[in-house]
Amino acid sequence: MTEGRMTVLDELFEDPMVQMVMARDHVRPEELRSLLERDRVRATEKRLVPPAHVISSCRGASLCY
Repeated sequence: MTEGRMTVLDELFEDPMVQMVMARDHVRPEELRSLLERDRVRATEKRLVPPAHVISSCRGASLCY
């Protein structure tokens, strides 16, 4: 992540509707971020290829590495 640049996840967490749904479901942003990061690391370690729609949106947003 580039310092000073907001990530897509940060943008989602700032959305009032997303905040309301997360509050209703008792989901804390830091817990969800941790879960997603843990799964990302596992997928990287296993060298899993993400689904095509993820690759496509990643490239479109210049987020792929």
